[in-house]
Amino acid sequence: MDTAQPPSSLAEGAEGAEGRRVDLVLEGGGVKGIALAGAIEVLEERGYRVNRVAGSSAGAIVGALITAGVSGTQLARILRETDYTRFEDGPFYTRFLLGKALSILLHNGIHRGTYLTTWLAEQLTAHGATYRTGTFADLEYEDPDPARALSGEQRSRLVVTASDLTAGRLRLLPRDADAFGLAPEQLHVVDAVRASMSIPVVFRPAKWKTAGGRTAWLVDGGLLSNFPVSVFDLPPGQVPRWPTFGIKLSARSDADFGVANEISGPISFAKALLNTATGFYDRMHIDASHSVARTIFIDTAAVRPTQFNLSDADGELLYRSGRQAAEKFLDGNQTNPAWDFDRYIAAYRS
Repeated sequence: MDTAQPPSSLAEGAEGAEGRRVDLVLEGGGVKGIALAGAIEVLEERGYRVNRVAGSSAGAIVGALITAGVSGTQLARILRETDYTRFEDGPFYTRFLLGKALSILLHNGIHRGTYLTTWLAEQLTAHGATYRTGTFADLEYEDPDPARALSGEQRSRLVVTASDLTAGRLRLLPRDADAFGLAPEQLHVVDAVRASMSIPVVFRPAKWKTAGGRTAWLVDGGLLSNFPVSVFDLPPGQVPRWPTFGIKLSARSDADFGVANEISGPISFAKALLNTATGFYDRMHIDASHSVARTIFIDTAAVRPTQFNLSDADGELLYRSGRQAAEKFLDGNQTNPAWDFDRYIAAYRS
């Protein structure tokens, strides 16, 4: 969450004529990003104003559009009207199973990812109120309190995660731009998002150059952290001025977000190994920051992340699921109380 402020003045920084500030952390999930738009639309209807966004893959796409000035309602319309089959821009031979295998062998992925990059640039140009240079310079973050100004590498309203296979670590972009010989304001938003959405095998990895001239292979940030929930958090004991909401594309609200793996042979063993490795980073941070209490859980199990031939009915299902989950989170029900920032502070941040 954002920089510290004494409890007596919480409302001063969080409330204003433009609405209540909120930082968002968005989980990745391919075409399931439509559900994120539904949830954000509800938050805006309830008077919340998105301050900063961190996300991976689909969460990075949504974050890029929202921080560029696209409203939740407009975002939902864009994502629901998008023809996702055009994202499958592999060579003609990838329409066949053998061709897919050949593309993976030759390029480490089936699809080029070129269309997605072009599509995102077009949406930002057409609808982004702040989109001028195409770089993170368009998304510079100014704290409402000048005395709490952030350092240069942290002054961005958007944080995109990518997994750097060469360095074996998670990259937070544009904060880690210097690793690639760039200042944060020199990095193009669509390039960072392209790296973050490179679902292994489905899309070719993004190839960048490090500051030392080596080739860096970047893939989906979800490989290491699909839900970077702690990216805006303060150290324990410091009181935030406004909340950070997580939006997770899963109905599970277990404290550790663990997933039981049934192991019956070498294939299921490999799958369990991958699930455990890719989920560990997020579970560690979720446990440490009590984030279940501030996370909107959306049931999107009916749709696969790479279901590019998404039907109108499935798109509507995702959108409605996002709206319903956000309403349930804010209003509460018989088993869960309505969201209350002061209660959250008293329980977890005092």
